[in-house]
Amino acid sequence: MDKNLSALKPALVWKHFAEICKIPHPSHHEEKIRAYVMGVAKGLGLECKEDEAHNVYVRKPASKGMENRKGVVLQAHLDMVPQKNNDKQFDFLTDSIEAHVDGEWVRANGTTLGADNGIGAASILAVLEDDTLQHGPIEALFTATEETGMDGAFGLQKGLLQGDILLNLDSEEEGELYVGCAGGLDANMTFRYEAQPVPANGFTAVQLVVKGLKGGHSGIQIVTQRANANKLLFRLIRQAKKSMEMLLCSVDGGSLRNAIPREAMATLMIRPQDLETLKKETKEFEKTVKAEFEGIEDSILIEVVDTAAPADMIPAQVAENLIRAVVGCPNGVRKMSVAMPGLVQTSSNLARVVSDGETIKLQCLLRSSMNSEKDELGEAISAVFELAGATVELTGAYNGWNPNMESPILAAMKASYKALFGKEPLVTAIHAGLECGIIGTNYPQLDMISFGPTIQYPHSPDEKVNIASVETFYEFLTDTLKNIPQK
Repeated sequence: MDKNLSALKPALVWKHFAEICKIPHPSHHEEKIRAYVMGVAKGLGLECKEDEAHNVYVRKPASKGMENRKGVVLQAHLDMVPQKNNDKQFDFLTDSIEAHVDGEWVRANGTTLGADNGIGAASILAVLEDDTLQHGPIEALFTATEETGMDGAFGLQKGLLQGDILLNLDSEEEGELYVGCAGGLDANMTFRYEAQPVPANGFTAVQLVVKGLKGGHSGIQIVTQRANANKLLFRLIRQAKKSMEMLLCSVDGGSLRNAIPREAMATLMIRPQDLETLKKETKEFEKTVKAEFEGIEDSILIEVVDTAAPADMIPAQVAENLIRAVVGCPNGVRKMSVAMPGLVQTSSNLARVVSDGETIKLQCLLRSSMNSEKDELGEAISAVFELAGATVELTGAYNGWNPNMESPILAAMKASYKALFGKEPLVTAIHAGLECGIIGTNYPQLDMISFGPTIQYPHSPDEKVNIASVETFYEFLTDTLKNIPQK
């Protein structure tokens, strides 16, 4: 296994990415990665500071003869999504990412890689370090806690940024220039209950487990129509309850708000004589969903596992209301864009369902490039869960980023890409949320583009970044800086 990332090109980018992989930096635990960035900046003699929202800001003066160019803000986020395979022993708070070269790709060993957005951050650090580059005034903005709520972007104060152009380095398909993105909204649902003791006799405990799904980024892979483990789990529970008595004791499904759930499990109490029936129905259900997701999911596994009897269970009526609400909850692609064929316009991801003995908390992340559709979807989900007796909070709303096809930096970057590589870049929008929409609210004068190297399967342990695309992306980035228009 080749772990020598520093031997790859461009050397400065991979050097910094290798260091980033060594530093634990999941969302809300970014202290060490901030310290690393600040240390690099101070070592280079550059002005740097951390703001109240824990964003890191660095300023690099223009190279000689480039002082009259428009100022550029290079922006990436510092946190990563902590996802691992179920059988992988790994602590994201203490362990280093085990990054290695795998043919044409760099990937991690059983965990997310953090190329989203570590490659973007490493590229900015490379620009700051390389004194051979030609560029106008540069500001580097490393934002905090993007993956769980875009906290850094929301907390960015007016007046900090002085530049005219923002280059967001958080896109994941080389050769594409993103000029717009979806807005987002979190739907948070809570069922409260008083746990009841499980029956002393007449029942046996089992776990119903859904696993083997691909998961992925809910703003990028949602268009592939991948299965949602939470939806499959509760669909099966509702179906099985029609033929047997079943008590729901606990549930733990999904992980992060912006990741399509790969795994979900529920602890149940059933009559011993129904065990074989449940196993048979589970296998039939697995066969059914494999057929439904043929060509999309190739490793679906749904099984009944023996387990120790828990002490408590969820009250029957609460459990029934929960099951109905999850089965009825809108999930997946809701509408495709007419203006941009192939682009998802509106979607919902039922990301999390988890009980703790007193509450059952659920979370959906809604996305849309139409604010009205995003709001309507939030109301639809609210209606479903309020009817079931849950409390609902709609939080974290942010607007999308509307395309400006007359953008001067778009024209300049299209020309640069054509000159470098002999072909036109694809100009498009993305269904995922980018910080551009939030930053642009406080800095409406910024001319913005988002681009990056090719990263596949972000937010899942299958995440990988294409080595050649990193070199192409960085060459394009540095050429763009060289050709920034004059003020």
